[in-house]
Amino acid sequence: MSSDETPPYWLLISVLFSSQPLTPSLAMTLHQTAYELHERGEGARDVAGDMLSGKVRNLRKDVALGGIAGPAFEADIETERGSGVVRFILTRQGLEMMRQQPATPPRPKYLN
Repeated sequence: MSSDETPPYWLLISVLFSSQPLTPSLAMTLHQTAYELHERGEGARDVAGDMLSGKVRNLRKDVALGGIAGPAFEADIETERGSGVVRFILTRQGLEMMRQQPATPPRPKYLN
């Protein structure tokens, strides 16, 4: 896999529960937010996207489900389909893949 390719979301997160169907875009947004929380040791962060708003919380515990294990997270989300809850883990394989990717420069923040 080249450095400009993003790994598929199913390698990065394992969804334990979702009260709403997850699109690939929603799964990747949740993954990126959870990954940043995990790497920085933070407890919670707001998340927003084109059709998403909510909060992701780091549950600060590891969960194992069969052969998949990793840190656990929970998100309360609002989408065009309404509100929902998603519980998921960052997979160990996904964490390793993310750590091997070169750091990308931060996006500029624009004032409106």
